[in-house]
Amino acid sequence: MPETKYLIVGCSHAGLAALDAIRLIDADSPVIVVSKEAGLPYSPTSLPYVLSGKADPERIFLRPADYFERSRVQLMTGSAVTALNSKAKSVDLDDGRQIFYDKILLATGARPAVPEIVGLSRAPYLVLRALNDAVTLRDRIKQAGSAIILGAGLIGMHTAENLALAGMEVTVVEARQQVLPDYFDSNAAEIISQVFQNQGIKILLGNAVTHVKSTNNGCAVSLNDGLDLSANILLAATGVQPCWEYINDPTMERDRGILVDDHMRTSLDSVWAAGDLVQARDFFGNGSSYLATLPSAVNQGRVAGEDMAHDPEATAYIGNIPANTYSFFGQWAYSLGHAMIDESGAGYEVNYTYSPTCRRYQKLIFEGDHLIGAMGVNSDLDPGVIFELIQRKVDLANLKEELTVAPQKVPRYLMTKLWR
Repeated sequence: MPETKYLIVGCSHAGLAALDAIRLIDADSPVIVVSKEAGLPYSPTSLPYVLSGKADPERIFLRPADYFERSRVQLMTGSAVTALNSKAKSVDLDDGRQIFYDKILLATGARPAVPEIVGLSRAPYLVLRALNDAVTLRDRIKQAGSAIILGAGLIGMHTAENLALAGMEVTVVEARQQVLPDYFDSNAAEIISQVFQNQGIKILLGNAVTHVKSTNNGCAVSLNDGLDLSANILLAATGVQPCWEYINDPTMERDRGILVDDHMRTSLDSVWAAGDLVQARDFFGNGSSYLATLPSAVNQGRVAGEDMAHDPEATAYIGNIPANTYSFFGQWAYSLGHAMIDESGAGYEVNYTYSPTCRRYQKLIFEGDHLIGAMGVNSDLDPGVIFELIQRKVDLANLKEELTVAPQKVPRYLMTKLWR
């Protein structure tokens, strides 16, 4: 019956960041990492490239095969946690084993949130969240000529692009009135949508699916406007939800995610959580928020690992800052911070540069003399620098207008002045 000082459940960005932080302080104490995946850890962001064939499934791993052995870490792959017993400080695995721990990090991430649509559960639909999903979908492409994608979020749009590049006829169905509604405003979304349509991808907006049924060679869907569609492949890409089905303790405080403090501690003793599983403090002071992004997962994992190992230089989590960058058909876009504010007023100042015919868009949002949000499509602004301006709350009293009209000059000046 294994026992360990540190138990990390989940082996993607949050779990690995925590492991690295622990080993910087505590090089020798026992660590066990449990992963339900059969192989080495990988990033879900690489899955569209596996799907397209640009990335080899055997070459997308976040750590080499000998990393865990060199780090004196026991990696248990192909093992799913089925129960957390916080009072006994143990977990149950799906193979009947138990692991006892002193401290545990929950970093089990998220899984696809499959919509409740009549007939969907009986249809041969696919999702794209794990490596096996990408390999299965890639293999199906070889025999399929058409696909319907439910949802125009990042996963749905990435998949639509790669399927179209593979020569398939692709239709994206989105219940809301624009593509990428949780990431971009209507101006940016219109540019992105037009690029996709110019590539032959059909995008049906404001249309909910009412019924799904299997056909001899795929699936058929009915929409609320009466339109019927059919395709060889049906992909559900309508968001994610936390993987926490193994948590039965009613004293675990949860909302949309597991509630954590600024050191990623949960309401249970000796239990930390990080990544797509948690709801953490919002950077802008609006309580807590759920933010399933790679940068937040890495930062939360690092903070949790530092706290678990009693790092004397441990830092508190700065709070969730939305940060998304998106590449599509040779174009690129970003959305950072409070980027969805559209109009000046209520203490906000919004500066636009919008040229849809040139496929260029830039929006900067200020609160007083501080940048709090930015959005762009094919913009000259560097999103990495802009993120730092937001995170560091840099005073831009004399530079706001110049930042808008000289998006390359001002960031370079600030980097030289502040960050060398």
